[in-house]
Amino acid sequence: MSLVSFLTILLDGLAFGMILFIISVGLTITMGLMRVINLAHGAFAMVGGYVVAILTGDGMNLWLAILIGCTAAGLLGGLAEMTILRPLYRKGEMAQVLLTFGLAFVSISALTEIFGPNPIPVVFPDYMTGQLDIGFRTYPAYRLFLIGVGLVMALCLWYLIDKTLYGARLRAAVDNPNMARAVGMNVSFLFTITFVGGSALAGLGGAIGAGILPLEPFYSLKYVVLFLIVVIVGGEGSFKGSFAAAIAVGLVDTAGKFLIPDVAPYLIYIVVFLLLLWRPNGLLPPKSVA
Repeated sequence: MSLVSFLTILLDGLAFGMILFIISVGLTITMGLMRVINLAHGAFAMVGGYVVAILTGDGMNLWLAILIGCTAAGLLGGLAEMTILRPLYRKGEMAQVLLTFGLAFVSISALTEIFGPNPIPVVFPDYMTGQLDIGFRTYPAYRLFLIGVGLVMALCLWYLIDKTLYGARLRAAVDNPNMARAVGMNVSFLFTITFVGGSALAGLGGAIGAGILPLEPFYSLKYVVLFLIVVIVGGEGSFKGSFAAAIAVGLVDTAGKFLIPDVAPYLIYIVVFLLLLWRPNGLLPPKSVA
C-alpha cells in the first residue's frame, strides 16, 4: 500500500469517525451518565438531518438550516424526555429498551408516510463539494469539514463536561440525585437540559454527516448498532472513550472497505469482540470502573 493510499484511508476514517462521535456522544451522556437506554437516539439524528435537508433543498443557507435542525431535534428530545422517558427512569432497563425501540419504529413509519422511502439529500454549498489540494493529493473539502467540526466539538464538549460547573452538577446528580436535590439542585431540569443537548448534537451529526450516512426512514435502526458500539467500546459514560472509540471504528471500517472489501461488513464486529475481551469495561472507562 502506497503512502498516498494510507493517508487517504486515515483521512476518510477520521471523517467517518467524527460523524459517529458527534452523534454518539449524546448517547454516551444519556446512557452512560443519566443511565437512560435510548435506542431511539438515531431518530433524533434523523429528524435533525431531515429538517436540514428540507430547508437546504428549498434554498436556505446551510448554517441557518443546521441551527433550526439542531433546535428541532433538541426540542423533540426534551419533549420525549419529559413526557415519555422520565416516568420510566425507575422502571428498569427493559422498559426503556422496549419503549425507545418502539419510538424508533414510530419515527420510521412517520417519515416514510410523509417523505416516502427514498433517501433525501442535504444540499451543501459549493465550497464544501469541491476538492482541495492538501499536498500529496486533492481531497474532498466536505470530509475535511467533517474532521474540523468533529475536533472543535470534541474540545468544546470536553471543556463543558470536565471543566464547568454544569458538568460537576451533572455528575453529582447522577451519582446521588437525592443528595443533589437536598442541596437545592433541580435534578429533573438538569436531566432534561442534558437530554436536549444530546439530541441536538445527534441532529447536528445527522445533518452534516448526510454525505456519508444517507438520510432515509430506516436511518435510526440502520445505524443504531454503530452508535451503541461507540458508547460501549469507549466505556459507558466516558466522553474521552467515546471519542477514541468513534475514531477507531471509523478507521477500522474504512480500512476494511479499502483493503479487504469482502470481509469489511463483518470486520468491525470481529474487532469489537476482541476489544471487549481485552477491555470489557471499554477503552477509556470512567475511573470508578477502570
